[in-house]
Amino acid sequence: MSVLGANSSQILYRQLHQHQILSTGKRCFLNTDFGLLGDQRRRELRIKAEAGFWPDLSRPAAVEMESIDDSDHLDRILIHSQQLSQPILIDWMATWCRKCIYLKPKLEKLAADYVTKVKFYYVDVNKVPQSLVKRGNISKMPTIQLWKDGEMKAEVIGGHKAWLVIEEVREMIQKFVS
Repeated sequence: MSVLGANSSQILYRQLHQHQILSTGKRCFLNTDFGLLGDQRRRELRIKAEAGFWPDLSRPAAVEMESIDDSDHLDRILIHSQQLSQPILIDWMATWCRKCIYLKPKLEKLAADYVTKVKFYYVDVNKVPQSLVKRGNISKMPTIQLWKDGEMKAEVIGGHKAWLVIEEVREMIQKFVS
């Protein structure tokens, strides 16, 4: 076990306080006393911030999907989406399905990218009447469907890796969103 001497601890203390992070609005920079090196570092960080390096905090990181409880609820959602000329995405899942559970938060993050263009919903097939599951023509889970103008237009059956499913869903959305 080594013990820091008085000189070492003073150097450590000075280093910690020379590198305090300051932030002003969107720009972040390091407060250093290294002259030109500090100015250059500040400029680099400013360029990264302006180029979108920092996350955009003006929009949500994820949007919680709403559940669909029965056929009447689905009908109301479809009518509303037709009035808005907005497609909806339905994730047909089950609580016992590991891939379904793993995929749901990833879909909620994707929903944040399309928050004004597509509304995201989920159906737990064990908690709804089987007539609703038959209406969706669901045979495997997870199944992600895009509905537009009151009818199902496309679907992705997600039995493979989550990132592949998300990419397929993103492509499916882009085909139908103007």
